[in-house]
Amino acid sequence: MGAARYREGPAPPGSGLVCLWSHGAAPDAGGPYVQRVVPDGCVDVIWWSRDARITVAGPDTRPDLAEILPGERLVGVRFGPGAAPPALGVPADAVRDARPPLRELWGADADRLGEAVAAASSPHAVLVGAVLERAAAAGPPDPIAPVVVRAAARGVPVRDMADMLGLGERQLRRRAVAAFGYGPKTLQRVLRFQRALREARAGVPLAEAACAAGYADQAHLAHDVRDLAGVPIRALL
Repeated sequence: MGAARYREGPAPPGSGLVCLWSHGAAPDAGGPYVQRVVPDGCVDVIWWSRDARITVAGPDTRPDLAEILPGERLVGVRFGPGAAPPALGVPADAVRDARPPLRELWGADADRLGEAVAAASSPHAVLVGAVLERAAAAGPPDPIAPVVVRAAARGVPVRDMADMLGLGERQLRRRAVAAFGYGPKTLQRVLRFQRALREARAGVPLAEAACAAGYADQAHLAHDVRDLAGVPIRALL
């Protein structure tokens, strides 16, 4: 497995993007680098240097292993939970646990964008401009999305979320699946998992990280990590 470098940068405020990022494997890596991608509630639009293709990633409910070849570069933009559907042109569940070419959603415009990113001195600017232009033309995301994200992060029961929004539970689930790719209970699970990882990566002991994130105990966290990440938590960290 060769060395790789991942970098994140800030996204335009109010864009629905949480970050811009790049990833690449060293030309002399000696073999492909395999990146374990775990559920985070987000959707990424990714340009690959090997063939100037653009793919869509997520939202995930299970781990995915992405192979990056020596010398290859990836340029990506990451939408926060619920923000991607207007830019993609499809509900989030249409790309759940999938990595479709953007061409399947945008047609030939995706091919032209891939070529434009490849030729650009500022690839992120071209990619961001294109996805935000699409999003603006389609209209805003479902307005319940930020409310559901905040409630899910606090562990609010689904019935109470529905009451807060003046919706029935079935209607809430239907709109959540379209916005996030899955229902509010799965969103809660993914956000809880990510919070526990942040705590653990900050040096908080695992038992305390589990408690802070809302798990019953460390064993509950360990089960969720194996299910969502495919490896034990210490290996993931």
